Amino acid sequence: FKGLAPHMGIYTNQMSTDEDTILMLLAARSNDQRQQIKAAYKKAYGKDLLSALKSELGGLLESLIVALMTPPRSYDASQLHKALKGAGTDDDVLIEILASRTGEQVKDVIKVYKKEFGSKLEKDVCGDTSGHYQKLLVILLQGSREEGVDESKIEKDAQDLYAAGEGKFGTDEEKFITILGNRSAEHLRKVFDAYKKLSGSDIEDSIKGETTGNLEGLLLAVVKCAKSVPEYFAESLYKSMRRAGTDDDTLMRIMVSRSEVDMLDIRACFKKMYGESLHTTIQVPLPQRRSYQPSSRGCDVILFTSALLAFC
Repeated sequence: FKGLAPHMGIYTNQMSTDEDTILMLLAARSNDQRQQIKAAYKKAYGKDLLSALKSELGGLLESLIVALMTPPRSYDASQLHKALKGAGTDDDVLIEILASRTGEQVKDVIKVYKKEFGSKLEKDVCGDTSGHYQKLLVILLQGSREEGVDESKIEKDAQDLYAAGEGKFGTDEEKFITILGNRSAEHLRKVFDAYKKLSGSDIEDSIKGETTGNLEGLLLAVVKCAKSVPEYFAESLYKSMRRAGTDDDTLMRIMVSRSEVDMLDIRACFKKMYGESLHTTIQVPLPQRRSYQPSSRGCDVILFTSALLAFC
């Protein structure tokens, strides 16, 4: 990738940065390859490629470039830090990342978060959340789900969940948190099947009827990810593009973070669930985009969309 560094130097040193070429070059590479390009650029020019790009770009394009040039776990850590330290807590980001990442990935994010921001992720999460929602987030931050399926616990877990919700007046949130936060995904799928036989309804229906707010959102995300992570992200992408104006931050975060993990599966799930391709859906009319403005800002959105389409 040393051969690409001179090209990046030409593009970033032009009076008008060639955003289209830069984005297409980076979007077509893996994250590991981008790190090699960044290292080669620094060796060739004595300066940081990301800093050079950020000085020439802004808005959506800058955010996308930063996302593309950041290693996966560092990107997760930065998104969590932004969600916790911004104006108010972005609970959607906390829920998405902590419900969908594996235990090992969560542990890696915690290490990177401490190194890059000098603070403990769990402490920051506890400082911005409360109640049962906080408890489940802390359990997920341990990254220590049980492994495999314990056949002896399946029926009991299903019965306990029923007794904690639909089977009683009021809700025992602790039971939901303990089971959904600690059992393996494989085990939970069997519990959900047993729950449906027992109650006649899906576990999601019970959660919606028994909980509210952020706890409901987190419990539902955990259930959906236990069933199918690609389906969870397909739904999240669809919602991000079907609100009153496209949620470009969510769209970008998912497309970049899942591009080398399960994007093919997400695309297949999206097509099956919504009857249209992800590629087609991303190409929404520009005036429907939250970030769209006529003239140069509109051009930024066009380039942003083109780069995301490269992941499809």
